[in-house]
Amino acid sequence: MVVTFNEIKHNQTIRCYIDEADRSLRALGFTEHSYAHVTKAAKTAEMILLTLGYSKREAELAKIAGYMHDIGNIVNRIDHAQSGAVMAFRLLDKLGMEPNEIAMVVSAIGNHDESTAAPVNPIAAALILADKTDVRRTRVRNHNPSSFDIHDRVNYAVEESNTYFSEDNSAVVLELSIDTTMCPVMDYFEIFLGRMSLCRRAAEFLNIQFELIINGQRIL
Repeated sequence: MVVTFNEIKHNQTIRCYIDEADRSLRALGFTEHSYAHVTKAAKTAEMILLTLGYSKREAELAKIAGYMHDIGNIVNRIDHAQSGAVMAFRLLDKLGMEPNEIAMVVSAIGNHDESTAAPVNPIAAALILADKTDVRRTRVRNHNPSSFDIHDRVNYAVEESNTYFSEDNSAVVLELSIDTTMCPVMDYFEIFLGRMSLCRRAAEFLNIQFELIINGQRIL
């Protein structure tokens, strides 16, 4: 049975898990992981595979993985990728998705968190890039700069963020405009170096490069 992204997006059980996972992260002081984040991750993952010539179905599976990738936070932030993969297996199996497609989505979700992540298939690689490049001011819940921790400062300092392909489609580019009075570029690297290294690995799996541009200067 073909399970579409539209079915996933409007499934009330999945929406409940996204809501409750984000509520848990809010209580723990984490940035936004609700519909804005998962929808952006879904669309970016789909865009990456379509641009690289993968089939529409593979791109749709990446979109589904992007939408569901953070539901494991309802269990615990620690090992949320693995928890989410197990939850996704049960949900997708119940919906009647084909086993080979479930396997790809579950592998992608289970391999998206930087502590244990690996680009084990194209869907996983696209999800890693989509998830880790979602850096933006609107993800910060705390609106009092005087009480920002380094994570808040790094995200809040981002005035503009764009993820796109280079002109010849040989690289995925994350371009950021950062307010350096709010956060020095070195603070950004302290928090995001592991994520950017993971993006490079994911891009290489897809036979492309990953580039990071901050305030007009190429960093990676």
